Amino acid sequence: MRAVARIHRIDLPRIVLIGEDVIDSLGDICGELGFRSALLVSGYKTFEIAGKRALENLRASGMEVWRAHAGNSTLDCVSRVKEEIRRRGCDVVVGVGGGRVIDVAKMSSARAERPFISVPTTASHDGIASSVASLKGLDRPYSIQAQAPIAVIADSGIIRASPYRFTASGCGDVLSKSVSVRDWRLAHSVKGEYYGAYAASLALMSANHVMDWAEEIRARTEEGIRTLLEALVSCGVAMSIAGSSRPCSGSEHLFSHALDMIAPRPALHGEQCGVGTIMMAHLHGLDWEETRETLRLLGAPTTAAELGIGEEYIVEALVRAREIRPERYTILNEVNLSRSEARELAEFCGVI
Repeated sequence: MRAVARIHRIDLPRIVLIGEDVIDSLGDICGELGFRSALLVSGYKTFEIAGKRALENLRASGMEVWRAHAGNSTLDCVSRVKEEIRRRGCDVVVGVGGGRVIDVAKMSSARAERPFISVPTTASHDGIASSVASLKGLDRPYSIQAQAPIAVIADSGIIRASPYRFTASGCGDVLSKSVSVRDWRLAHSVKGEYYGAYAASLALMSANHVMDWAEEIRARTEEGIRTLLEALVSCGVAMSIAGSSRPCSGSEHLFSHALDMIAPRPALHGEQCGVGTIMMAHLHGLDWEETRETLRLLGAPTTAAELGIGEEYIVEALVRAREIRPERYTILNEVNLSRSEARELAEFCGVI
């Protein structure tokens, strides 16, 4: 008998707009949703890149708009922005920026009980449309529940102009779903954990599309960037349908979280997940070499050296990864790597 999930609420974006210059539709979208005032959250750099344009568009549409700065994704920053939301009494929070800005807007709006709109300036990970956020200063180094955006406005022109490293990171995050779904199935088989076939299929489809469109993504074509953005949004939807991050976060994410804890200078989240996927795919008996070649084609890291992380931290992260979330059963619980086995795995896959 299949395990049945506890009842969970599925919140999905009402509007997803992807394409060139769609940021100029922000005011119209807010009007369509009935919003009259907004707090725009951005970083200093992202405000210059896209925030100012968003602000002018919102004001031109007749909305009252205030600004808030999100320099980093910490609890203190979230608390400060939450108080600003409540003080202004705004109808909606608009996050314009990279992953950190989106996470602050997502969490602060959830705590202030206001909807939020996601306007990403990079495509570095699947948080642009998900209901989970990653913050510093928590007692755990992984994502926590916040809320899904009511709308996602992903301007492909802005994202195509961003440093390509962020785009390659987003690809690594999407490709990792081949492992996270397999880990989820394993937990269902061994532990009787709920497994949602639809959410899993959606996550896997996203990974397959990025794999199929790797050359176009690397060339930064409009079609390639749109495909990646659609895949990232689909991953966020998969998590909302599943009621957890299970379809999009498995042993490869635990490896990345462990690196965040121990490496002096961690790489981007999606970069680390991509490298983790190579090794975890091998443990699962999947085609890890195809994953590695796709990451190379995309210009994403496949080795410790390309991540800029010492070999000893790769080995240590492999050993410690299963301790990050003891309740999350993955292939790492099956193999229980020793240090010598972890080194052998990383060497076999060419990571070190």
